[in-house]
Amino acid sequence: MTRYYLGLDNGGTTTKAAIYDECGAEIGVCSVATEVNVPRPDFAERDMEEMWRANCRVIRGVIEKTGVRPEDIRAAAVCGHGKGLYLWGRDGRPARPGILSTDNRAYAYPEAWRKSGVEARLFDITCQHILPYQPTALLAWLRDNEPETVERTKYVFACKDYVRFRLTGEARAELTDYSGDGLVNLRTGAYDTRISAALGLSGIDALLPPLARSTEICGRVTRRAAEETGLVEGTAVAGGMFDIDACALAAGLADTEHVCMVAGTWSINELLLPEPVTDGRVLMNSMYCLPGYYLVEESSPTSAGNLAWYISELLPELERESAADGGSVYDSLNAMVASVGDGEFCPVFLPFLMASNVHPNARAAFVGLSAYHSRAHLTRSIYEGIAFSHRFHYEKLRRCIEREPESIRLAGGAARSRVWTQMFADVMQLPVETIKANETGALGAAIAAAAAVGDFAGINEAMSAMSAIGEPVEPNRASAGVFDRKYALYSGAIAALDPLWDDIQAFIEKK
Repeated sequence: MTRYYLGLDNGGTTTKAAIYDECGAEIGVCSVATEVNVPRPDFAERDMEEMWRANCRVIRGVIEKTGVRPEDIRAAAVCGHGKGLYLWGRDGRPARPGILSTDNRAYAYPEAWRKSGVEARLFDITCQHILPYQPTALLAWLRDNEPETVERTKYVFACKDYVRFRLTGEARAELTDYSGDGLVNLRTGAYDTRISAALGLSGIDALLPPLARSTEICGRVTRRAAEETGLVEGTAVAGGMFDIDACALAAGLADTEHVCMVAGTWSINELLLPEPVTDGRVLMNSMYCLPGYYLVEESSPTSAGNLAWYISELLPELERESAADGGSVYDSLNAMVASVGDGEFCPVFLPFLMASNVHPNARAAFVGLSAYHSRAHLTRSIYEGIAFSHRFHYEKLRRCIEREPESIRLAGGAARSRVWTQMFADVMQLPVETIKANETGALGAAIAAAAAVGDFAGINEAMSAMSAIGEPVEPNRASAGVFDRKYALYSGAIAALDPLWDDIQAFIEKK
């Protein structure tokens, strides 16, 4: 009898459920768009009840679509976006709307903690810089702006841990997420009260659920969740993981020889090391889902989410026309990009629509736009700007390792575009390998589920059996000089605009 595993992926733009067999074959996928509310500039929120209903909908949808019998699903696991904040109330309901990882309301807190020396003192414990979209900064903002919300909170959840809680009724905090949220001592793998005390958040320690591992069974589907999702009551639910771990797992990242890039809502750039990087040169270290490794991460919400905005806001008619013709808007965009040569000047695009990796208040921009430029030029400039943002992060990672990686393993929207994959190879001047799975996050979660119920000897064996890598796309060496010059323009535009961002933020806030 074939064994099946359910992977759930709660991202910043889409909620997905996928079913895989023990060889990693994708039996089917069901997805719905993530509903994001923007009540004020720099805010990004989600109705947590709607979020649960979306998960129920995609689980039912993938079961119906594939015809897989629910009783043949051995286990489930959830991955989801990191950072952000999902609070469960003492009254058995969400304490407020969930906050996504693209929210920037708390930008002032990390700056203040840096200036006061608090971040430096905590770095020895957490091995990471404090970010405005981490729970620590968001909880400080709530403490000062919504104290009643904190008072009625029972649990502080990461995105996927909230979804697993709704499936099982058991509150657990999985380590890959919480170790990347500034809440865990990276040396001990445990909570540390010195963190909350230093941040003026001592009250949150009692709100943090017990810690768990990715492949630990963290509960079973309740009767109520079974009725809502179509799963069988008692189905095992594994701890799951931060979605960047899930993508790395699906990409077969099990050693120090490769870099993984995920071009989704976020620009994720990561490698594995046996020890964290503690000299401050990288943004973050967290605990990886494979024992013995830390995930060294450079990231920001500056990737393919910018393209999604461009399509929905500036090209809605192209999306409708493509759908009416039975095609994809992405095929049209790829054709536009391919029609413009590497050496042609396109406006420099800064992909900071949701946040930035260079200044807490930086905004998106097209620099160098002229009447000559067409829609094709603008589209190519978005592809290039996103690739350059990944290079910005990659160059920091490269300085942490002794030799050039063998390849980049690319996941996310960019990996589905041959022209964009080639651009990544040319910009980074490294071979780029794509993952054969369509939904890498869901596959990574399914791998954890398979390992959790003992169908493989461990997570490494499950990964080897269920992940598959495509042939590498080699860099065009002749394009290296052109992209180096374009990257210099990109960096120059960032430097030139740096003095402007605080003034724009002051105008927005009417200061």
